[in-house]
Amino acid sequence: MSTTAAPAGTDRSDFRTVTVGGAALGGITAGAVVLFLAASRLVPDTGGLRGGVEALIVLVAGVAASLLPAQWSRARQVEGIAGAAAMGLVGTIVFMAIDIVVFRPLKAYPWTWDAIGGGSTWWYLPVWWMLGTFLAWMGGIVTARDAARAEATLARRALPVVVGTVLAVMIARLAGVAWTLPVTTGLAFTTVLALLAVVALARKG
Repeated sequence: MSTTAAPAGTDRSDFRTVTVGGAALGGITAGAVVLFLAASRLVPDTGGLRGGVEALIVLVAGVAASLLPAQWSRARQVEGIAGAAAMGLVGTIVFMAIDIVVFRPLKAYPWTWDAIGGGSTWWYLPVWWMLGTFLAWMGGIVTARDAARAEATLARRALPVVVGTVLAVMIARLAGVAWTLPVTTGLAFTTVLALLAVVALARKG
């Protein structure tokens, strides 16, 4: 990773870009968690309304976590993609700090994950770090591919993955998948994003 700032318009993976972008991403993640918690407590669970609102929050948060880092790193080549992935990792660490300092003392949500790990937080944190890095990495690849063809807006880059996620969720529901809608949406988003990144790499090759 480069230690000096890159010129505007080129791939960026300098320390300042990664840390500032990662801090912003961690804050956005924390905001999404607050919104999810509010929805889970305030939105009535009638006609699937609560699950739909929660799934929408997951989808928007997924777009932010995967595509904003690539936009901030101006991902065009390997350097920018690496910068985006690094931002994803820093974002998970920043959120982890917010989580430990703010959410846990307030007992914001039940810690089922801790129970699975015998009461320990640390078993799932590496999984969280890897997921955040993976999403930003895949988003960097997709962004670099789109930029190679034409300069695309964030909305334009997000459209294929959002549409693919909605279709995947619909198929899963029709197939009788019993997972909650937010969980299904998160898994579908991650899968669709990874497939789009693989397609982007195949076309580049």
